[in-house]
Amino acid sequence: MTAESSAKNAADATSTVETPSGKGSDGENFPVGSILIARRLRPHVATFYAFARAADDIADNPALAPEDKLRRLAAFGTTLKGETPPEGKVAKAERLRLSLAETDVPIRHGLDLLEAFSRDAVKPRTADWADLMSYCEVSANPVGRYLLDLHGEDRDGWPASDALCSALQVLNHLQDCAKDYRQMDRVYLPADWLAEEGASLDDLTATAATPGLRRVLNRCLEATEALLRRADELAPNLKDTRLALESAAITRLAWKLSARLRRQDPVALRVELSRPALAGQAAVGAARELLRRRLPGGHRPTPAGESRHAP
Repeated sequence: MTAESSAKNAADATSTVETPSGKGSDGENFPVGSILIARRLRPHVATFYAFARAADDIADNPALAPEDKLRRLAAFGTTLKGETPPEGKVAKAERLRLSLAETDVPIRHGLDLLEAFSRDAVKPRTADWADLMSYCEVSANPVGRYLLDLHGEDRDGWPASDALCSALQVLNHLQDCAKDYRQMDRVYLPADWLAEEGASLDDLTATAATPGLRRVLNRCLEATEALLRRADELAPNLKDTRLALESAAITRLAWKLSARLRRQDPVALRVELSRPALAGQAAVGAARELLRRRLPGGHRPTPAGESRHAP
């Protein structure tokens, strides 16, 4: 086989696996990388993000049957593990495999994401909060763990990172709770809380949140804010200053979005921070962490349970 035909076969294989979902990234509040990340690491972060986006697009594509989604996601997994012949490799998965090998980051983080997207393909409902946290364990937490591993951070930071990533995931679910149900028949709100508060899935098709659904949203926010109090410990305990600033910025944004979701109705409109607000609040969060690190004795671990958050 010539190099030209190999390249064509690889392109054909990719075209039969990757697929757009029709969902863009404009609605995302918390990208996995920014200019705060060291320049030498940004290409690797971008590769990880491209992999996650392509796999997520498969899970969210309403035109694909569940079995087709699972087949495509499995192709991502075999490529990532290096088990696919050259002509069958999925391009974004292969690029991530090479990136992970270069940076000595385990492939587990990518495989966990694929497990989450596979769940999305076949499991449209969430039983309870524990079920939601189990989903976040593979859908969100691998992103933070990847970043910590990429920066050579201690894995003692995983619990605080997991708390932040899970909180971000839940906030995104709350923002899109009505849209997810209407467009994909997918519900991340805990079913037991819906039942306990007298809410139903029909409430997600209304023009505004019913009292029962509002109570469910508030319970989710209370649990999310408990995660954010744990996440406040992340930035002060990171060795890499740039990553610490990134984490502090994102944590502050999460607190602000949670507060806004308490005041506004995500069924009636998409609750989000404006671009100026995103930039401003992120800058405040990063600046506070930088100032703390420059003060005498400022760079010290935060005792478990102590929150440095200030609204």
